Amino acid sequence: MAAAGWYHRDISQVVAEGLLAEAGRDGSFLVRDSESVKGAYALCLLFQRHVYTYRILPDDEGLLSVQSIQGIQVKCFRTLPDLINAYQHPNNGLVTPLLHPVHRARPDEDSGEPGRGQGLRQAGRGEGPAELVTLPTDGEDARGWGHTVPCPGAAPSSRTHIPQQLHQRLQEQVHSSPASDFMGFMAEYLTHHVQLDLEALCHGHPQLRHLSTALATACRALHSEIDFTLAGLETLARVFDPPVSPRSPAREQVSAPTAPRDLHILWCSPDHSEESTDPVPLSCSKNIHPPPQGFLSSDPDLELLLNKISTVNHLLSSLEKKVLKSLQETVTRHNLALPSAAMPPPAAARPLAVQNFEVKVGKSQSAALMVDVESGTVTVTKRGSSSPEEVIPQDKILQLIKYQSVQSKVRLVCARDNQKSLSRDFIFPSARKREAFCQLLQLMKIQHSNLDEPELISVYVGTWNMGSTPPPRSLASWLTSRGLGRTQDETTACIPHDIYVIGTQENSLGDREWVEFLCASLKTLMAIDYRVVALQCLWSIKIVVLVKPEHQRRISHVHTSSVKTGIANTLGNKGAVGVSFLFNGTSFGFVNCHLASGSEKTNRRNQNYSDILHSLALGDKRLGGFDLTLRFTHLFWFGDLNYRLDMDVQDILTHVVKKEFQALLAADQLTLEREKNKVFLRFSEGDISFPPTYRYERGTRDTYVWQKSKPTGMRINVPSWCDRILWKSHPETHVVCNSYGCTDDIMTSDHSPVFATFEVGVTSQFVPKEAPGSSPEALACIEWESIEVILKTSSRSKCYIEFHSYCLEEVQRSGENTFQNCDIPGFLKLGWSSKHLPVLNPILPDLEYLGDQHLLLSIKGMESCESYGECCLAVRSAIGSTAQRFETFLFHRGEETGSVRGWMRVRVPRGRCGTRERLYEWISFEEEDAEPAAEAPVRPKPPPQRLRSRPRSLPELATGYTNPAYFIFEGVP
Repeated sequence: MAAAGWYHRDISQVVAEGLLAEAGRDGSFLVRDSESVKGAYALCLLFQRHVYTYRILPDDEGLLSVQSIQGIQVKCFRTLPDLINAYQHPNNGLVTPLLHPVHRARPDEDSGEPGRGQGLRQAGRGEGPAELVTLPTDGEDARGWGHTVPCPGAAPSSRTHIPQQLHQRLQEQVHSSPASDFMGFMAEYLTHHVQLDLEALCHGHPQLRHLSTALATACRALHSEIDFTLAGLETLARVFDPPVSPRSPAREQVSAPTAPRDLHILWCSPDHSEESTDPVPLSCSKNIHPPPQGFLSSDPDLELLLNKISTVNHLLSSLEKKVLKSLQETVTRHNLALPSAAMPPPAAARPLAVQNFEVKVGKSQSAALMVDVESGTVTVTKRGSSSPEEVIPQDKILQLIKYQSVQSKVRLVCARDNQKSLSRDFIFPSARKREAFCQLLQLMKIQHSNLDEPELISVYVGTWNMGSTPPPRSLASWLTSRGLGRTQDETTACIPHDIYVIGTQENSLGDREWVEFLCASLKTLMAIDYRVVALQCLWSIKIVVLVKPEHQRRISHVHTSSVKTGIANTLGNKGAVGVSFLFNGTSFGFVNCHLASGSEKTNRRNQNYSDILHSLALGDKRLGGFDLTLRFTHLFWFGDLNYRLDMDVQDILTHVVKKEFQALLAADQLTLEREKNKVFLRFSEGDISFPPTYRYERGTRDTYVWQKSKPTGMRINVPSWCDRILWKSHPETHVVCNSYGCTDDIMTSDHSPVFATFEVGVTSQFVPKEAPGSSPEALACIEWESIEVILKTSSRSKCYIEFHSYCLEEVQRSGENTFQNCDIPGFLKLGWSSKHLPVLNPILPDLEYLGDQHLLLSIKGMESCESYGECCLAVRSAIGSTAQRFETFLFHRGEETGSVRGWMRVRVPRGRCGTRERLYEWISFEEEDAEPAAEAPVRPKPPPQRLRSRPRSLPELATGYTNPAYFIFEGVP
C-alpha cells in the first residue's frame, strides 16, 4: 500500500466526494480529518455511486476504532495504517472492503488545492505496512509540503518518489522565478542531496544539513551586498548619535569599525496572542533571544547571513526614530519652530451647523429646506418668500420614503393636529444631496429619541495598500469619505461615525505609531478621542478598530486572529487579520486581507479566501462548526483582494477615460468568480462608480503604470479594482451602504485608499415590561410543519438537524429524516415531518425580543455527525398565526452545498405582542407611483410589522433553487 497517499488531511466533505466520484470504482476510499471531533478522522468510501462516511475516533489510550458499525465487534488499532490495512478485508462491517485508495493529487501552483494538516497521528508501532513519518508540519501549505515519507525500511521506489516530485515542481516554477542561479543550486540539492536529508529525518535527526549547505552556497552573494548596506546604515546612525566627550569610552566604541562577523542578532517577537478579550497593547515588546536552534543553524555561514539580515532590519526600524529624536532635540536647543505635522485641532467640539438644501416642490416650484439637528426641526421656505411656509418638528415626521426610480426624490409624511397626515415630495439637485438630507434627519431622530441604548450606529470601513511608504500628513479625505465614486456630501462628511475600522496592507509604520496617527487624525477632524477596541497585525497587514468613548462599555467579547497565506502558508506577507466583538446584542466581524498577486493567480486567490474562511478563529466558539460567514450578525470583508481585470490594458484605459465602469466590471475577476459561486457567496458590494484603484504612478492620480521590469522580463499589471469592501448580514437585519469610493488626493502609494460607510441597526439587552415571576409564565414557541433539504452530495447518509440560537437555552436536535430520495446522481433529497422536528421555546416570549432573533440550522450526518451545510433563518419573518414558508441556501466552508425550505410558525402569547417602530424603520424605499394631489392630505402607509422594504442594492431572499439540477426534483426538465 502506498505511503499514506489516501490521507488527505483537512479537505472538506465536498472535495472528498468529488475525488471519489472521479475515481468511480466501488471500494475507492480516502481518509480526511474529522470536522466534528478534533483529533479524529473521517473514512470516506464509494459504493454503488454513493459515498459512505465513517468516523475514526481515538480512545483515552490513543487507540483508533471505526464508530457505529452495528453487529460488528469494535476493533482497536494503534496506528491509522493498521486500521486501513485491516478493513481491506471483507466482513468488517463496512458496505464494501477498502480496495482502491484515492491518493492526494499533486497540487498545481494555481490550483489552490488544500494541503494543510497535522499529519498522521502516531499511537505507537504495530504490525502492518511500514510505519510512516511526516515532514515538520510548520509551514505545510497548499503546495503539498508535509507529504508523508517512508522510513528506510520501505520500498526503494517509495523513497525516490518524493525527490522526483519535488524536482518536477521546481521545474514548473523556474520560468516564473527571477532567481535562475538560485534555482540552479536548489535543483542540485533536490537531485542529489534531498534524499540524504530525508533519511536523516527518518532516523530522528531534524537538522537538514544538506539543505543548509545548499542555501549558504546560494546566498553567498548576499554577504557583500549586506556588508555594503550595513556600513552605510551604521555610518548614518552615527551621524545622529548624541554628542559625547572625546575621551568617552562610548566615543571610542562608536568610532571603531564593526566587524560583520561579530554582529549580535536581535530577535523580535510580539507579545500579543492571536485571540484575546483583553485590551490590545499598542506596541509589541522587543525581546532579545539567542538565534533560534532550527534546521538552518547547522551551517555557520548561513547563521551569519541571518544575523546580518536581522541587523539590517533592526537598524532600519530604529534609524527613523533616532533621526526624529535628534532633530527634535535640535529644535529644542536652538529654539526653532517647525510646522505641525497635522492641522491644529478645534478648540472644542462644535454643534452641527444648520444645513440648507435647494429643492423643487411639485413640477417647477423651488423651495429651501433648512435642517436644524440641534433644535430638531425642518423648515420649508418657498423661493421669494421672506417667511417660512412651515416648521416641522422631528416628532411630527412619521415616515421618510426614498424613491428608487428617481434617486434624487424623497417623500416626507408628516402628522397633523386633525389626526390626518400630509405627504410632500421634494426633488434634490442630486442623489448625494438627498442622501445627506436623509442622514441629517436620521441623526436628528437619534439625538432626540431619548433612548438609553442606540438602535442605529454608523460604521466606517477603510482599506489601503500603503505601498511600504509612510502616509501623508493628512488622511482627511479618506476618513471623511471624500473623493471619487459614491462619496459623502460636504454637509455630512464631518459627522463622526460610531465605529471606525481601518485595514491596511504593506504598512511600514510601527503598530503604536500607526494607531496614534489614526487617533490624532480623527481627533483633528472630529474633536473626539476615539478608543482603541483592537489592533491585530500580521507583518505589514494591520487592522485597527476605534469607537466613540460612549460606546466603549457596549463592546464585549473581543477576539482577534490572523491567517498566513504567503509562500508555503508560513509567510505573513499575504494573509488576513480579523477582529470580532459584540456591540450590545449585535455581533460584528471584520476581516482585512491581502491575497495573492498577479493577473494569472485567480484560482490561488480563491484558495486564499477559502483558507482564511476555514482558519480564521473569530466569534463565539460555540459556533465554531458553522461557516464563518454565518457566525456574525454583520460581517465585513475588505482589503487588497488583488483580483484583476481580464482585458487589454489599452481597452481598459479607454473605458476609464470615458468612465465606462460597467464595461470594465464585466471583465472584473472578482465579479466573475462571485457569479460562479467560487468566492464571497451571498456577499454584497456597493456600486462601483470610481476608477480602478491600482496601479497608479506614485505622486499623481492621472497616470497608471502597468509595466514593471523584472529579471525575467516585463510584467504587466493592468489597472484594476484590487481594493474592495464587501459585507454579509443575517436576513431581516438593517444595513445600508451610504458611500463607497476612493480618494483622489492621497498619492504616496500606487494604490488609492478605499472607503465605505454603513448605517447598521443594532440591538440591546431586552428588558421585558413584566418582571419574571409576576404572572404565570407564558411561553412562545417555534413550530415546524415540515423541512425539505436538497444536498449536493453522493452520500446516502441519514441526517438530523441541529438548531442553534441565542434565544434558546441549549442546542436542539431533530430526529432522523423521514423521507429520502437519491435517484438523481450527485444529489440527496431529505425530508422531515412535524413529528420529527422539535418545538423550540425561546427564553423570552415577547414579540419585540423575538423580532431580533435568528436561528442557525446545521444538517448533519447520523454516522459522521459532520455538517453537510448550514443556514440562517430570521425569526421575525415567521411570527404570526399561520405558518410561513422559508427558503434559503446551505453553506459549508464557503461553498454552496444545497438548499433548504419548509414551513415554520412562531407563536407569541397574548399580552406579549407589543412592539414599537425602530428608528431605522421610519425610512423606507419605494418605486415611483402616481403623483399625489398637491397638498392633499392622505393617510400614511402603516409601518411594516415584519418586513421592512429594502433598497434594490441589497440581495433579496431566495425564492427558488438556483442550481438547475434542483429543478429535477420539481419535475422540471
